[in-house]
Amino acid sequence: MAGGRGARLGAAEPKAFVALGGASLLEHALQRALGAPEVSHVIIVAPASHLREAGVVASRSARPADVDVVAGGAERTDSVAAGLRALRPDDGIVLVHDAARCLAPSSLFTRLVHEVRSGHPAVVPGLPVADTIKQVDAHGVVVATPDRAGLRAVQTPQAFLREVLEHAHAAGVVATDDAALVEAAGGHVRVVEGERMAFKVTTPDDLATAQRHLDDA
Repeated sequence: MAGGRGARLGAAEPKAFVALGGASLLEHALQRALGAPEVSHVIIVAPASHLREAGVVASRSARPADVDVVAGGAERTDSVAAGLRALRPDDGIVLVHDAARCLAPSSLFTRLVHEVRSGHPAVVPGLPVADTIKQVDAHGVVVATPDRAGLRAVQTPQAFLREVLEHAHAAGVVATDDAALVEAAGGHVRVVEGERMAFKVTTPDDLATAQRHLDDA
């Protein structure tokens, strides 16, 4: 997914096209996705205004014949649905990934595919929550303090059997991630250990952190 607006980054262009270490976030994300041998096909879902730029990224990738570009929709769910419509006939496992998590390693893609192949139809990576979480009402009053031992901060890529994700999207529910759609459709989602490098670039501080990781690599 390459459609985030990048407002909190202060960018004048969609977040996926912001530069990081001489390449865009999208280029970094695509490089790592294609670095997983299990990933045979990538669909870049980009804003209609940046299809040409996304096409250039695809053409310069390590495996341009394995990369397609399509226009996204108004909401994230619409954009993922556009990507689903562009799947090839032999695409049996679908990984939905955000370009903003551009440093998620190739090994994470591989691990998630293996989890699906081992019998889990929906698998997402997540990290334990370190902070105490408070649930509040509309007035800011605390109504609950969930046990953080059972909480996970979920990342992407998220991996699904194709038919499971297509069924979830057919229900017409809007959600902030695809795992929630599967849950709403009655499916079971497995959470596996995430990766620290799969953090989301949202603010200038996040971008600086990503640059430091690149410098140290």
